[in-house]
Amino acid sequence: MNAPVKLDTLPQWRLDDLYVGRDDPRIETDLAAAKAANDELIKLKGRFVAMRGDPLRLGELLDHGITLYETATNGLWGVGAYASLAASVARDDAAWAKFEGDLRTRSSQIAAESLFFTLELNQLEDNEIEMAFKAHPPAARWRPWMRRVRLSRPHELSPDLERILIDRGPAVANWTRLYDETLARLVAKVGPEKLTLPEALNRLSDPDAARRKQAAVGLAKALEERTPNLALAMNTLAFEKQVEDRWRKYPDPAASRHIANEVDADAVEALEAAVVEGYPSISHRYYALKAKVMGRKTLDYWDRNAPLDTAQPRTYGWDEAKGMVLESFSDLAPKFADTAQTFFAQPWIDARPRAGKQSGAYSHPVTANRHPYVFLNYMGERRDVLTLAHELGHAVHQTLCSPLGTLLADTPLTLAETASIFGEGLVFERLLAGASKAERMGLLAGKIEDGLNTVVRQIAFHRFETRFHAARLEGELSPDHISGLWLDVMSESLGPAVKLNAGYEHYWAYVSHFVHAPFYVYAYAFGDLLVRGLMEKRREDPKAFAPLYEDLLAAGGTRTYVEALKPFGLNPREKAFWAAGVKQLERLVDEFDELVG
Repeated sequence: MNAPVKLDTLPQWRLDDLYVGRDDPRIETDLAAAKAANDELIKLKGRFVAMRGDPLRLGELLDHGITLYETATNGLWGVGAYASLAASVARDDAAWAKFEGDLRTRSSQIAAESLFFTLELNQLEDNEIEMAFKAHPPAARWRPWMRRVRLSRPHELSPDLERILIDRGPAVANWTRLYDETLARLVAKVGPEKLTLPEALNRLSDPDAARRKQAAVGLAKALEERTPNLALAMNTLAFEKQVEDRWRKYPDPAASRHIANEVDADAVEALEAAVVEGYPSISHRYYALKAKVMGRKTLDYWDRNAPLDTAQPRTYGWDEAKGMVLESFSDLAPKFADTAQTFFAQPWIDARPRAGKQSGAYSHPVTANRHPYVFLNYMGERRDVLTLAHELGHAVHQTLCSPLGTLLADTPLTLAETASIFGEGLVFERLLAGASKAERMGLLAGKIEDGLNTVVRQIAFHRFETRFHAARLEGELSPDHISGLWLDVMSESLGPAVKLNAGYEHYWAYVSHFVHAPFYVYAYAFGDLLVRGLMEKRREDPKAFAPLYEDLLAAGGTRTYVEALKPFGLNPREKAFWAAGVKQLERLVDEFDELVG
């Protein structure tokens, strides 16, 4: 049996690089500098349209104006990042909640003053902008950012309506804050223990079936008690979105997300169709095989991520996890490992679970003139090692594209998940290499389950959101109604081998993506299947692949997903592209089936 990970020895970040506390005078200095840049930009109001007949003057003005906009953005985002990072490890501290909320309001008020900028740019015609770029070549570097700004052109409102949406944004965001704080304060009574949400979810992977069930039942009860508030938050935010979507004339609730991701709706529909068609051959078949291995006809929902072996699962100390990640990244290219090493050498990772810290994991890019911070709740399990690789993949990506500046480095979600999922894949290959047959079965099971959670489960989440928002058009949904939708889509995706016992109907309530970023979830499946295609290309020629991959990451948000994948000979507009990724998952299930015998 492995020694448990000593949680109190895990790293906690220090945010001194940003600010030393809520009273740090640099916060006011940076807000003032952001406001000053914004005020300079405001002085240019009306001049962009006035210069439309003079390409050279317009080009110079565009370059100057966008530079001011980025300067103001850096100041506001830097302060906002500090508030968000500090509050995320202190969700039980009212002072940090107030600080974060107040800063959000102040930043919003400053940014609202330059609302005219992108609206005025979108009054220009495409040929006028292109002529300005040609007349003043330095401005042409902003072409990718301008392309993204103009995607929203058909959906923009009048300046007054846009302003009121910004001004009331912080108040609307408090519904998300309520959701987060409710989950952060959640305590599940599990036998004699009181578990936080991350601890209860982690217990669902315990090798002891009785402990898994106890945790599942305790968590279900804790979620049930909170569903009235969580459902109200979801309903309210969905209604807010509904009103704004109607005014902006979006054809469906997911349209704004597609625009932000720079993807076509039909590409997402092809992705969804390919995954749903794969349900029987992947998730349904795998869970039936897993039940067989565990000597069961069906699995209870709390067995979905259970280890196959009843022995205590293998745990990994922090240094061991660090070594595996760095070695795996080095196999791809030394530059990736060197970049990741910096995050271990500096206090830029917060891995220690503790009271008040929210669940989940992320890598926050802050701004391009700062550095990212990595956040996770490390418990020492295999999936925690993969999560570390995932978030450090993000951090490496964010670092490599930072020379572009904040506006151009900002990457659509569909490509933003590329490096993170690739990082996971590299570490898994290292785990699998040299494993015994018994270990191989466990590792394959874990990899398949990760794939199911990233692809099948996220597409099921996407289908749940689609049905929830469609139903919300008819009126507010009760917690029971939401739970019914949840059971329908999860049953469809998991298949007959997984029993959705009483209590599971409340599990929608802990998926914070539904309130933080509606329709975000399909990006995980998009990224996973996209990476499967990239990893196949790497296997064909590792040496040729590395520089192409580094170039893809360093390009940040300057390329669309179609442009980014073209050098690899991949076309994500074709359904066959997604079906091929699904087929790779099916091959893993085939391999697992052979081991089961």
